[in-house]
Amino acid sequence: MRLFTRFMPLLLLASLLSGCGYNAIQQKDEAVKASWSEVLNQYKRRADVVPNLVATVQGFADQERQVLTEVTAARSRVGQINVNADDEASLRQFQQAQGELGSALSRLLVVSENYPTLKSDAGFRDLQAQLEGSENRIAVARGRYIQQVQDYNTYIRSFPQVITAKVLGYAPKPNFSVDNEAEISNAPQVRFGRPDAATPPPQPGR
Repeated sequence: MRLFTRFMPLLLLASLLSGCGYNAIQQKDEAVKASWSEVLNQYKRRADVVPNLVATVQGFADQERQVLTEVTAARSRVGQINVNADDEASLRQFQQAQGELGSALSRLLVVSENYPTLKSDAGFRDLQAQLEGSENRIAVARGRYIQQVQDYNTYIRSFPQVITAKVLGYAPKPNFSVDNEAEISNAPQVRFGRPDAATPPPQPGR
């Protein structure tokens, strides 16, 4: 009887915490952390491809030094960032650096189109396929992370979990954002090559 009386407060406390969402908060918090680790893993996979890609392009197109330097510098900046996914400013800085690396890689691949010998090289094609695979995996990992953060944030802001979250110091987590949100929110204008009626076609000899 004494043993039961001794453990009764602990059982009652555990029941109260469970009813207020404590266990679920822990599970969702761990799910967010696991998703973030996968995001970092896929970004690292892309970064690991960059040195070999730069070296291969340089072997065929050494004159494209500016583009090669931009890619190398962008990868270096990514490696210097110690990102904290719980800090909005840190996450934004990380996202910006990754975006700059992505843009530099896109310019590098555009430049490679001007070198048929490079395009036909098996090593370059393999690296390009690895890069494309990494981009797809990053998109999937980011999508899952966004969903996990949304699920976590929605849960801890709901009653009665919001009380438990505030007492234990669990705050909403920042999420990935879109850099050009204002631009992509506008509907694209679709034109089929038909000139406007108000604009007369140019006259010959003018």
